[in-house]
Amino acid sequence: MTNHYRYLLFYKPYGVLSQFTKDTPTRNTLKDYISIPDVYPVGRLDWDSEGLLLLTNDGQLQYRLSNPRFGHKRSYWVQVERIPDATALKKLEEGVVIQDYRTRPAKVQLLSQEPIVPDRDPPIRFRKNVPTAWLEMTLTEGKNRQVRRMTAAVGFPTLRLVRFAIAHLHLDGLQPGQWRNLTSSELELLHNLTSQANSSSWQKGLIT
Repeated sequence: MTNHYRYLLFYKPYGVLSQFTKDTPTRNTLKDYISIPDVYPVGRLDWDSEGLLLLTNDGQLQYRLSNPRFGHKRSYWVQVERIPDATALKKLEEGVVIQDYRTRPAKVQLLSQEPIVPDRDPPIRFRKNVPTAWLEMTLTEGKNRQVRRMTAAVGFPTLRLVRFAIAHLHLDGLQPGQWRNLTSSELELLHNLTSQANSSSWQKGLIT
């Protein structure tokens, strides 16, 4: 395996754009945190979302992971306004229509306690007398603002969104604004994942 490729995991803070070019003076970009040249994010997180970004200069890997045809798991902790009922959770799992598009089946779980995540700066705006809940959602696609649009479609607006995993890669050990290199075992699993993308058994396993 060529060693000039770089593979980084970054914990993107709230309010940071998933790009290196600065097109607004008021928002930070990846350049404010990462000085490695010529790496680019695989996919993106919206400026108001937090969590895991994978960056690399490996064009083939970037293509495979970004192409919808090679759908891979993306897992999120989602804080929503009010407590979703079983009907709303089932709709999210089976797929909802957002902008004339029906989302793929997803895994959705109402968490019994809050996930352990750093405080957000600035904190979310709570509404008095309106409870909130945390969901764990795993998708195999990444449409623009998809999670937020999905929860809004079933009547539970997203207040905070943290991506904690991309396939087998996790936030573990990182704080907002920190990055690290992939380990050799993480990288091997990632290459195995993408090399098997054409296998029907792997594609079937995405939704199990």
